[in-house]
Amino acid sequence: MKKKELKDLSRKELVDLVYDMVEEEEYGQFFPSENEVKSERKRLQHKALFWKTLMSTISTLVVVAAVAVLLSVLFFPVIQVSGDSMEPTMSDGDILVLRKSGQFERGQLCCISWQNKLLIKRVIGIPGDYIFIDEDGNVYVNNAMIEEPYIAEKSLGYCDVEFPMQVPEGKYFVLGDRRETSSDSRNSAIGCIDKEQILGRVWTRIWHNPKRNTE
Repeated sequence: MKKKELKDLSRKELVDLVYDMVEEEEYGQFFPSENEVKSERKRLQHKALFWKTLMSTISTLVVVAAVAVLLSVLFFPVIQVSGDSMEPTMSDGDILVLRKSGQFERGQLCCISWQNKLLIKRVIGIPGDYIFIDEDGNVYVNNAMIEEPYIAEKSLGYCDVEFPMQVPEGKYFVLGDRRETSSDSRNSAIGCIDKEQILGRVWTRIWHNPKRNTE
């Protein structure tokens, strides 16, 4: 007798077939063994754990990225140096991290906003200081010549302000380290910088442009 296709079996024949598959040993291969069930269950558990861990990791990375952006905007802005007015201390293309602060001291590097530009300069005089620069480029603060190991060559540079001058309240006298070319407080167009123009002081340099060392 020919075997019938499943679709041709009657309801009774289908029930008998299922019953025979359960009862007869020769059909045992249709049902997974206990070890196979355990193995499949373990595989499914590992798969679920993988996706749970992956989603948790992605969520953590998103939170970390959001916090990093928030810190960068509010407390630690990142900027890139443009120009050579701070050589040899800073080079064109260097990437700096700023630290926002309400107080600035002599000798600190800071980032100022001037005519929609960001300039890196060094604080030389704070409010109330008397500043004098002679023809050789020597800088005097409160009648004492300051040591400036960070500059390569002294120069009066472009200067159209009268010395001695007193730094007004709420303002700072700033200079670039490359004195012969830097545009800074010696130029009346810039003058002493208002405290509100200072975005923050340079906290650290995270990348240095090596090309400037070989030019």
